Parts: sequence; C-alpha cells; structure tokens
Amino acid sequence: MEFFCYHRDRPGSLSLRDELLEEHWSYMDRYAKEMIARGPTLADDGHTPTGSVHIVGLPDAAAARAFAFDEPNYQAGAYREVLLRRWRNLLGRTMWDFPGGPTDGDRYLVLGLGARQPAAADLLAPPRQRDELIAYGPLLSDDGAAWLGTAALLRAPDADTARAVLAPERYADIEVHAWTFGGRR
Repeated sequence: MEFFCYHRDRPGSLSLRDELLEEHWSYMDRYAKEMIARGPTLADDGHTPTGSVHIVGLPDAAAARAFAFDEPNYQAGAYREVLLRRWRNLLGRTMWDFPGGPTDGDRYLVLGLGARQPAAADLLAPPRQRDELIAYGPLLSDDGAAWLGTAALLRAPDADTARAVLAPERYADIEVHAWTFGGRR
C-alpha cells in the first residue's frame, strides 16, 4: 500500500529542525527501499522549510501511522499537523526515476482536497503536463474505498502553472507549495 504523508511545520521550529536534521535523515534512511518521493516544502524565500513530504509504500495503515508519528521532528514538536492518507502511484515510478532530474526547474506540491464524488478523470494522471509530473495520485481513505483528493509533485515555471494540473471545479480547496527533492545532500 502507498501512503502520502505531509508534516506541516510549527511556526518558529526551524532551529529545532536544523538540530534534528541528521536524526530525521537517519530515520528516513530506514525507509529508503519503500520511499517513492520525499522532500521539504519551502517558504516564498525558496530556502526556509515549511513542511516535509514523504510518499512511501508500507504494509498497512498502522505501519503508515507509525512512520508518520515516530518521525523525530514530529516527536520533538517541530510539526503542527500531519496529513496522512492512502495514495495510489498513478505514474508507477519514484521521484528518482523522473526524467527531469532533481535540479532542473522549479518544483511544487499541489494538494487538491475533495468536495464531491470523484469523476473518472480524478483517478487518472492528467495527459496535459504529464512530462512534468514527478509523482501523482489520488488521496484515499484508510481502506482505499473513498476518494478524498489528489496529491501531485511536479515541475512548473510558477505556482499558477502548477495549480493548473488540477481542475479547480473538482476540489473544495487547492494548495500549492514550493517543494524540492529531499534526502541527504
């Protein structure tokens, strides 16, 4: 099963995150084989982290909860909230397989939070911008039966272009966050 996890930073937690960086990376190293994508979301300055995205393949929802809530930054109080949902990898690849590589262009996390029953198109990767998609898939309930939205990581020239990967009429809200490939530098 695949899971999408987004830890949102608590305001003022940057020094704590910096202090725990090696612990965070060591923790994530334990999940290297299960990792589909990872990396921080960033403030408008392009450098200050605002959250942490991890998409992982794990055996079940209990393992996903343990992954999300045993994470060192979460345990230390650096995060204010966690979005954890089942997810389906519609591209069938990891971020390391993305042909655009980790550094060419600006990257974004786009979250569409659902408001209604999904159309068939909500359960497929969009044909437009497909070459720019790093990871894409529906957010689902724990049992995988209910569609709750969509999460995408993509390369785009700006936030408005990134937002356009999702049709606004299908979602109650769409969030766009600057994002970058994560892991040890």
